[in-house]
Amino acid sequence: MRSCACIPEAATAMRSSASPKRWRDTGASPPHAFASRNLSEGLDMDFSLNEEQRAWQMKARKFALEEIRPISLARDAIRHPREAFDWEIIKKGSRLGFRTMAVPKEWGGQGTDFVTQALVMVELAKADSAISKTFSQCWKWSHLIAAVCTDEQKERFLKPFLADDTFLLGKGISEPNAGSDNRLPPADDPKAGLKLRAERKGDEWILNGEKCFIANATVGKLFFIDARTNPDVPLREGTTMFMVPRDTPGFRIGKVFNKSGWRFYQNGEMIFENARVPHANVVGQANASDMKSRGGDRTGGDIFGDLELAANALGVCEDACEQALAHARTCVQGGRVLFEQQLVQLKLNRMHMLTEALRSFVLRVAWEHDQRMHSTNPGLAMNFSTDVIQQVTELNMEIRGGALCSMDRRADKLVRDSFIWSHLAGDSVQRMKVARRLAK
Repeated sequence: MRSCACIPEAATAMRSSASPKRWRDTGASPPHAFASRNLSEGLDMDFSLNEEQRAWQMKARKFALEEIRPISLARDAIRHPREAFDWEIIKKGSRLGFRTMAVPKEWGGQGTDFVTQALVMVELAKADSAISKTFSQCWKWSHLIAAVCTDEQKERFLKPFLADDTFLLGKGISEPNAGSDNRLPPADDPKAGLKLRAERKGDEWILNGEKCFIANATVGKLFFIDARTNPDVPLREGTTMFMVPRDTPGFRIGKVFNKSGWRFYQNGEMIFENARVPHANVVGQANASDMKSRGGDRTGGDIFGDLELAANALGVCEDACEQALAHARTCVQGGRVLFEQQLVQLKLNRMHMLTEALRSFVLRVAWEHDQRMHSTNPGLAMNFSTDVIQQVTELNMEIRGGALCSMDRRADKLVRDSFIWSHLAGDSVQRMKVARRLAK
């Protein structure tokens, strides 16, 4: 069977909970692929797509090939980070539903399942990882709005988000002196973690401090901001999440960070100087842990981010595999086609093996999200994606070899983009978090 790295529609996804059919362990074989029992939960998995999933996958593939890929390298080459962003591609994608596809149907969105979202992320990332992330960043937080916000908050924020093709979302947690330690703070140290302060005065909260490296900072219209509302207790007990619109008095955007990878994706600095946020914008409870502020939701926010990064990495790996294979088949060195070299064959084998392993992990996690299953798999998949994307993109560069002396910009871009995963998905804190979950 040919590798799915180049034929992603072939046996690539688990049927989601939206599909009524289930294959039980009766000895009979399903007509399209195979089913395997998840021993820990007693549920089954099916590696075929339903019609809705395939339709979204094909729509994303067409948009990626016709609209995203032609502008990808040009946007990446723009020197100033603010100018690398392009509103036209966002508007086009939004009109096709790629900005709002995670919003439930009852609130006017497409209500797609997680398998569908994973498939779309892969297709978009295959054309440009940073553009894919700009869209999926909105899914992450619209998931959260739909799951835990009050109806009044949904009326104020979700409806405008759906109506405006330029309405992007972001989250502010990292600060100049607090990054990974926000994700794994010492349990008994009130001084650890974020320093942005929020003090309540009547029906408002006054925010002072800074955030940095914030997604969509320069282009977003609504941000989820974590702030310390009780500095005398540990981070998880004294933090509150706020929804902060871009036009909030006292809130402004500072510099844009000039990154080597993900050039299109806007990461910026946020400055709060007596920013006045209504108490009505508090997400969940004040002074609550992150999970309590979600009301127990396990689909939105950073929980979805594990799947998001792993699926995005899969798209990049698919692109690298296709690049490497095409080059090996057409490049002649030493009088013979490069593909005939055994070392090249071994490298191609490893690239495809890692990519297919990541695909299986990504789609299993997406399927488990649809089944509302809770496990360490999302975090493990995210960690694994870091190792895979960096190995696969580097092997692509090795196979292209001498061609890179003339600066193959596509292969170079994939490697630069892959570096981002070290800071988002594969750092030591993220891996320790997963290990601690395993021990519970």
